[in-house]
Amino acid sequence: MPVFLGFLIPIAAFSFGLGLTLPLLRMERLYFLQDTPSLIQMINGLYEDGEPTIAVLVFAFSVVLPALKILVLGISALHPSSVKWLMTLSYLGKWSMMDVMLVALVIFAAKTSGLASAQVLPGLWFYAVATLSTAIAAFMVSRTAS
Repeated sequence: MPVFLGFLIPIAAFSFGLGLTLPLLRMERLYFLQDTPSLIQMINGLYEDGEPTIAVLVFAFSVVLPALKILVLGISALHPSSVKWLMTLSYLGKWSMMDVMLVALVIFAAKTSGLASAQVLPGLWFYAVATLSTAIAAFMVSRTAS
């Protein structure tokens, strides 16, 4: 396993964890009310607001599948000649989508009432770092296997 790949996968896992738990954005309404939800809080909010189907879909595509992809990526990096793990990694890459998380942001923002403004917070940046580092690591694993 190349050294850079050995750093990239733990960075992806660490960033993913922070991206799930840190606030993603700050929404200010009427200058004195503000919300700073994390992705987990947004999913919980969707569920509690009567949108369980959307909450489950966002959870599956923005939490479960990316976590599985990072896990399979680590296994594939340790066993690059295993076709089974590389095929699983390829399949998961098609289904773990960051854009579903962004749709959740739009839905959550639309459900807030009043005039609102939003600012990006560290959770979104960590989620983006996890997404990019996972994609780079997956590319590196597929290149070392061929």
